[in-house]
Formats: sequence, structure tokens, C-alpha cells
Amino acid sequence: MRLRMAFVGQSTFFEACALPDGAAPGVSTRFLEHRAGGDAAALRAELDRFGPDVVVAFRPETLPPGAFADLPAAVLGFLTEPIPREEGSGAVRHEDLERRLAELEEVDTRNVDRVVAFDPHIAATADAVLPVWRSLPLPVSDRYYQPVAPMTGAPRPVFVGRSTRHRERILGPAKHHHDILHLAFGIDAAGLEEVMREHDVAINVHNEPYPSFENRVCLHLAAGHLVLSEPLSPTHGLEPGIDYVEFHRPQQLADALSALRRTPAMWQAVRLRGRRKAELFRASRVYPRLAHDLLEDLSAHGSPRHQA
Repeated sequence: MRLRMAFVGQSTFFEACALPDGAAPGVSTRFLEHRAGGDAAALRAELDRFGPDVVVAFRPETLPPGAFADLPAAVLGFLTEPIPREEGSGAVRHEDLERRLAELEEVDTRNVDRVVAFDPHIAATADAVLPVWRSLPLPVSDRYYQPVAPMTGAPRPVFVGRSTRHRERILGPAKHHHDILHLAFGIDAAGLEEVMREHDVAINVHNEPYPSFENRVCLHLAAGHLVLSEPLSPTHGLEPGIDYVEFHRPQQLADALSALRRTPAMWQAVRLRGRRKAELFRASRVYPRLAHDLLEDLSAHGSPRHQA
């Protein structure tokens, strides 16, 4: 029996995290565009026509109340945004995190059966709103996986993410001395694929000065890029100095790019190791297993969605 999976979310952010149709044996998929304030009736009509067994809803807090309450499919909500969290050293708070938590608190629990969080550290906070079933990083669509090509000549660095004061402070010295493509606005899946092919170094800077794990790290590793990143928390199994190059200060980032310009192959082993580790995040590996576990869990334990 063929499994039908639908992915719901804003395509400029989440199509790169979905499973393409035909990428996994025995699975048919479709990506359906939805963003906060979108046409819920049109979305529901598309879902009803497709008839999925499983729906993965990225950012379930953006779904209108009751939109999926009677949907005859298993619904997995994927929490993709950082919120206040607890760590060994204490609480991590920031006004940006508080704003995202306020948005999460608007979620209608009738829309989801189970919830996955991109970061295990946010589970304790999220549990007060939605019980977190599992934690894993956002997967990477199979279309972005490429072999590692030799780096020759000057590095071709790219940073994908909106501008913030923190990011511009970190990127400033590197931008002054190096030609960095900064994609500050959303880009569609096809455009992102082209950008990935044209660059060999990726920069990861947190949105604000708080720890997190950005899905672009997995995406760039899959594309065979050398990833230069602020410290990641959690690391989801990635090791600094082995799978990616870690920096702490703006000048360290600029110096790393200068070193690559002088010796393009200096971190080739890191690129190769990072690309191998990226297989852990491949969509065709992650989603079929996740869907199977979800259906088994619902069969055994039921869903609060049907009791609401």
C-alpha cells in the first residue's frame, strides 16, 4: 500500500525541508503552500483532493483554529522556531524568543496529533502548550544533495538569512574583505538549488545573540559546502572542527575566509566529513520512518485531537 504524505507550510522556508515526490519508494508526496493568514478553506480543499495518510504541518501555530480538527489523516506538527529554553547553565531568554513563544501559544491543539521540535532544549517550554513527542532537526530535501567538488581559486561564500543587527555585526568584517552573497529575503526551492550549485562555502550566523541550531547548516552540508558557523546548540551530532568550522568572533570568520583564499583545500576533509554526516538528515531517510512511527504510535495510544 502506497503511503501518501502532504507537507504544509511556507514554501520559501520549508519546501527545502520536505520529501520530494518519488524520492522514497512507496511514498507519494505533495507540498501545499500555507502561511499565517492564508486561505484555510483552499488549503483544506487541496488536502481533501490529495487524501494524505500523514500531514506534516510546519509551524502549526499558523494554522487557523479548527482547520485540521476533522481531517482524516495523521497530523504531525513541526515546531521550527526557537523559543525560551533551559540549558545546563540556566535559562536562555530574549525578546525575540518571547515573541515566538507568544505566537506558539496561539496554536489550536485540535489541529495536530503529535508534535516534533527542531530543538530538544525547547521541549520543556513547548510542553506547556503542546506536548513534544520527539525532537529532530529539520530534514533536507533530497534535491539538494550533491557530491563534494574540489575547491579551487577564491572561496565562493553565501549566507542565507534575513538581516539583523547581530548578523550584520558578525558578517561586517568578512563582507568588507570578501565577496559574500547575502540572500536576505526568501528564495524558492529551484532558486535555492541554483545558489547551492554556484557556491562552495556557507556561513551560519544566529538570528540574534542566543544559541540555536539552524536548518541551513544541514542544507549546506548536504550540498557539499564547507560550513563556517557560530557555535551550534544543540549540535544534533555534528562536531566542530570535524563536520564544520566553528567561529566565535567576527574577525575569526573573516580570517577563515582569508585562509581559504590562500589555501582553498585546507578544510577539504571537513567538507567531506560534513557531507557524509548530512546523510542523517536526508528527507527520504527521515520521513518514511517518522511517518511509520507516528501511525504506529497513534494506533497504540490514540490522539487528543479526536478527544477535543
